[in-house]
Amino acid sequence: MVRPVRFQSNPETAESNKFQGTPDASRAQAEQAGALKEFEGLVSALRGAGVDVHVVDDTAEPHTPDSVFPNNWVSFHADGTVVLYPMMAASRRGERRMDVLEYLSATGGFRIDRTIDLSVHESEGKFLEGTGSLVLDRVNRIAYACLSPRTHLDLLGEFGQRLDYDIVVFDAHDAGGTPVYHTNVLMCLGERYAVVCAEAIVDEGQRKAVLAQLEQSGHEVVAITQEQMAAFAGNMLELENNEDGKLLVMSARAEGSLSESQRARLSSYAKLLSVPITGIEDSAGGSVRCMLAEIHLPRKTQS
Repeated sequence: MVRPVRFQSNPETAESNKFQGTPDASRAQAEQAGALKEFEGLVSALRGAGVDVHVVDDTAEPHTPDSVFPNNWVSFHADGTVVLYPMMAASRRGERRMDVLEYLSATGGFRIDRTIDLSVHESEGKFLEGTGSLVLDRVNRIAYACLSPRTHLDLLGEFGQRLDYDIVVFDAHDAGGTPVYHTNVLMCLGERYAVVCAEAIVDEGQRKAVLAQLEQSGHEVVAITQEQMAAFAGNMLELENNEDGKLLVMSARAEGSLSESQRARLSSYAKLLSVPITGIEDSAGGSVRCMLAEIHLPRKTQS
């Protein structure tokens, strides 16, 4: 997780992210103060639930207003691979920091065997924003992705080839007909379940194919509505704590949008953990899952 220093609603990302609030430079100081408080609350809740959290501080320069969402620029994989991603907004490209990788290796004790840098495609106007664009079934090596200005088809192919993933591609729109900017807004994959806003997948054939693939890979589908997606109910992440317990983390707004039956179904697989981050959601259009770059790297002590 990256502690924000100059958080604010980013005018460069507002056009493609309809979940985002209207940027207002006059509110920058208040947005930062609120975001920092919410960030610390999430860190505290995760650690209190037995999750190892590695926190690094953002830097004041260059100004990276969305740095609280590190999952878009980096992903960590169990074979020791780190992937760096091409970002659409120029202000977000400064979020990629090699010192973070050095910290995880030197201080965190994680082993990094290779780094795949896809950011060179920014010069071509092609983007793939990490595990925002990609929802990964790491066990079955399947990547789900909805196309948008931030998720380009040919880069999905390159990711699949270089990391040996099958790619399931589809189109998804919000209630207003705008392409959903990131796949992780409409879909969350746990070990044995999938939270999906299936009604956002506009093509019936694509929708059936996505649901069939999820069921074939052993996931119970928990469907959410467009309204629940707008409340970030798709932007959840399953984590494992120090006691090998499963946690499903989300924002308080997301949990509040769920029905009792949805909560019961999800609770049968993982303990639900929700934290209020309304200010971050309203300003930047991202939620809890976006704030977490989960680390699957092996430890250096492992053979």
